[in-house]
This record gives sequence, structure tokens and C-alpha cells, in this order.
Amino acid sequence: MKIVNNADSNQLIINLSILFSQPTGISNYAKNLFPYLKSLNPTLLSAQNYPEFNCYPVSDNLSPAQGTKGHFDRLVWTQFKLPEIYKQLKSQLLFSPLPEAPLYTNCRFVVMYHDSIPLRFPKRFSPLTPYHRYYVPEVLKRSQHIICNSQATAKDIIDFYQIPASKITAIPLAHDRTHFHHLNLPTSNYFLYIGRQDPYKNIQRLISAFAALPNCKDYELWLVGPIDSRYTPTLKVQVAELGVTNQVKFLDYVPYSELPKIINQAIALVFPSLWEGFGLPVLEAMACGTPVITSNLSSLPEVAGDAAILINPYNTGEITEAMYAIATDSELRSRLSTQGIAHSQQFSWEKTGKATVEVLSPYI
Repeated sequence: MKIVNNADSNQLIINLSILFSQPTGISNYAKNLFPYLKSLNPTLLSAQNYPEFNCYPVSDNLSPAQGTKGHFDRLVWTQFKLPEIYKQLKSQLLFSPLPEAPLYTNCRFVVMYHDSIPLRFPKRFSPLTPYHRYYVPEVLKRSQHIICNSQATAKDIIDFYQIPASKITAIPLAHDRTHFHHLNLPTSNYFLYIGRQDPYKNIQRLISAFAALPNCKDYELWLVGPIDSRYTPTLKVQVAELGVTNQVKFLDYVPYSELPKIINQAIALVFPSLWEGFGLPVLEAMACGTPVITSNLSSLPEVAGDAAILINPYNTGEITEAMYAIATDSELRSRLSTQGIAHSQQFSWEKTGKATVEVLSPYI
């Protein structure tokens, strides 16, 4: 690790305190993006070692791996310790890959805003609700500029926070092309969902749609994502009541290295979420040549284009019809596979990185 000299001017610092060994969501974005910002000669605030970059070591207890405590500790660190680091390194700009930054200080910052789901689907007693209602608006208001991941998310920023459109740039996310690609493996007998099990992910309707398939017993539904004590038991009760316990598999967290094979061999990725800031599993599945069924709401049509079957996620019958069509129509599967691979090539982390450099450069 190249430790920075405090006497040097470090014009851009990037907050990577959220990175940990099992990246999902925001930390996955940060991990894939920052290598393409090297032309700006940034200093990384990180607990991990990146020898090609200037680094400033920070505590390793600020990531999502520590749950709510890590989130709280990071907010305290951001408000009180980060301004000291900013001043010590003589920085001109902080880039934060999530909407967190020091308030009421002289720090100039650009932030990434990922989604407004805690506002669209608020949970009683969840700390994310006041976080998005009171802290995030102040961060967005005081930022030099805001990056987001889709036009749908940009519209949410405008509608929820009354931020002018001129202050927002939508830059699509991407997938790791060396990891997610077509493997030419035989298709197995399962439909696949990847993601958390929160209610807005719409897994209850997905399970109902699967159980309504005319030949349901010939197939399986694999649910990949961390088991959640708040929601998984209810889903398992539903599965039992519908008589599909042997067909629905709760796989918990699947290591990143195993995802491409699981995706490649699925009949289809079914991702009927009620709202997404971007929807990375859709893009990763298309890159693997796996047909995709996803929602016609939020950012998902932006990600899927015309290379997927778009359904009304509130209509269980539409989900069932789409699953049945892909399972029984080999020409449809082949067409969606080819279109998905081609469409996914429009997205790359290099393009995302270059667009981010264009946003950051004027403020340094």
C-alpha cells in the first residue's frame, strides 16, 4: 500500500470505507468503479490494500459487514473524522460512492445516489427511513454534483428532494465482462431469482406465479440471496401452503465465483421487483445469455431494453405466462439469449468510469 505523504496535496479523495469481502450493491459499485478513476490520481480512503493507488488507511469496521452498527459508525466517522482527513490531505474534492458526506464543513463533494426505495417502501422503525428523509436531503443539497445510476433514479431525486435536473447526471452501471459471460452450458430445469428478500422485491408474487405454472412439478425455483429472519419464514410458509416445498430452493448467499454457472444454466432470470435504482442482476443475466423476465417499472426497462420480457410486477398471471412461454418455446429462449448478450455489450465499467471522470474533473 502506498501511504500518502500528508504534506502532499491530494486533490481528489475517494471514500472506500464501505468495501468488504462479500460486496453487494453499493460496495460492488465502488469496487468496480474506482480503478477507472486512476487518471485523476485520487487518494483512496480504504481499509484494504490497493498498491497501484495512493491510500490513506481507515478503520475496517465501517462497512455493511458490521450491519447497523457499521452504518452508524461510518456516519459518525464521516461527520467528524473525514473532515479532518480532507483538511490534512489538502483535498479539493471528496467523491463518495453513496450519498454520505460531511455536513456543515468546508468539504466539497460529489456523491452517488443509488435509489429511493426506503422512501417508496418505508419500513416502520427502520433507521433507513429517517436517514433518507433528513440526512440524505442535506447531503444532496450541499453536494457540488450528484451522480445516479438511471434516468428513473434521476427523476426520483428531482421529485423527492426538489433537486434541479442540472445538478444530476445519470451514469448506468455495468457488469464484469470477464466474469459474467455465456458459458455454453446445458440449460437446467430451474428459474432463478437473485437478490434480497425484502417485500418490494416481490418474491411472494414470484412464488405464486411459479406455483401456477401448468407443469410446475417439472421445474424448480431457485432463490439466491441472504436468508432474512424478517421475511424468509413467511415465504417458506407460503411455499408450503402452495405445495411446492420440493420445487422452491432457498440458496442463501452464493459466492461471487459461483454465480456465472448458476445464471448460465437457468431457464430464465425472473426479477419482478416493484422498484430498482438499476437492477444489476438483469444485466448480468443478459451478459450470460440467460433469458430475462423483469418489471416494466422504474429503471428496469432502461437496463433490459428490448432484450427481455417486461411484465407488470403486480400481475401474477403475467409473470406465470412469461415463465411458461420461455420454458416451452425454444425459439423464444434462443432469441432472448442472443439479444441479451448483444444488449449487455452496451454497458461496461470502463464507460461508467470515463463518464464519472467527466463529471468529477471540473470540480478538481
